[in-house]
Amino acid sequence: MDETALLMGDGSAGDAGGTLVLGLGGTVDYELAWDAEVIERLAREHGVRRGELTTSAPIVDERSLLVTVLAFVASGAGAERFVASSEIVERFAAHFAFAVTLGGTGVRAGLVLDALGIPSIQHLVSIDDTVRRLLPPAITYVSSAAEDTLDPHLIVQYPAGTRVQLDDAVLVAPASNRLIFANDPPNRTMAIAPALADELARARVFLVSGFNTMQDHGLLEQRLDEVRTAMASLPAEALVYYEDAGFYTREFAATVRSRLLPLIDVYGMNEDELQEYLGRGVDLLDADDVARALADVREIVPAAALVVHTRYWAIAVGEAAHRHRSALVSAVVVAATRYRVGDALTARDVDETRGMPQHSGGAAVVASVEQRLAGAVGVAAFDLDVATPTTIGLGDTFVGGFLAGVVADQKQQHDHEHEHEHEHEQTQEQKRA
Repeated sequence: MDETALLMGDGSAGDAGGTLVLGLGGTVDYELAWDAEVIERLAREHGVRRGELTTSAPIVDERSLLVTVLAFVASGAGAERFVASSEIVERFAAHFAFAVTLGGTGVRAGLVLDALGIPSIQHLVSIDDTVRRLLPPAITYVSSAAEDTLDPHLIVQYPAGTRVQLDDAVLVAPASNRLIFANDPPNRTMAIAPALADELARARVFLVSGFNTMQDHGLLEQRLDEVRTAMASLPAEALVYYEDAGFYTREFAATVRSRLLPLIDVYGMNEDELQEYLGRGVDLLDADDVARALADVREIVPAAALVVHTRYWAIAVGEAAHRHRSALVSAVVVAATRYRVGDALTARDVDETRGMPQHSGGAAVVASVEQRLAGAVGVAAFDLDVATPTTIGLGDTFVGGFLAGVVADQKQQHDHEHEHEHEHEQTQEQKRA
């Protein structure tokens, strides 16, 4: 298959029939420009010391937000965390230069698809003039919002090797990563638009994400029932992709799985979520450790195709994993492209990425895991040396790239079936002649 040509897109996403419906909630993001000097100044003003750094304490003010950021910088990990109010986000962001962008897995995946010439329909739970202004024309939406609201998500992206001087220690980030902090009532409530069922009746792909921000268990169960009811209108051939995320209340992840797993074709998660599920660290370049981790997480999430995407590799396991190799390739290439060029990626940029070197350690892990775990398929990530990489939304970009690969596969299958129908018609005509 000529994946490059199919990914280029020509606005003909409907050729194979159906739309891409992406949900369930979008966000307005404040993407901070990392500034170690500002961080150090705030640390001095708040008297932060190395021994008090923690990633799990409640974030109730600017100081506790700063302590959490510093703790993650020291570990090199990424995460999502709840804050007590949007005012804390606004106050912290005011210390930095920041860009206002659109976020949420569905929206970011849709923006990637738009860059590749593939339109989509968003299910939104909040809307305001910022969203209306920043959504491209090819991305349409249905919304459950009764009024305009703005509750920004704070996105902190820190580079590998960044140094932060505290009064009693120097922190050095062992890797680049991103952090998300938010208090977003519409996404916490996750109201489902009545129009969702009608959109799903015409869908060939449905992306489900966003339940991780909910905090009321009874309401979560109600929303899951509503989504299941809407999903009953999906065509039989439609693909359902579920992307995991950092659940604010970890126990809620099991509730979502219990209700939706039988309806999910592809279940995705990143390396942070993998390690959260397992309750242990995983050496992502140790094939033994990775194979063990994938087998263990498969016991927790027995999806038809479970996709784990990391900085070194992306691997799918499960009985249906083999169907998605080309989508994995697409996902890894597109994510690497955004990592190196940022939001303004184009199909030409994606094509250029294909010729770049892949990570040798990641390739070794993939080869080993494919031998050890029956049915596993994987793709090594790219080994890119980028001065100012984009790590915000890389998982969402991966999802967008994966769905672009699904569209390419569906188009190829559609064209193949159409060709067979044409050949059958010619044969019948010859017989009649």
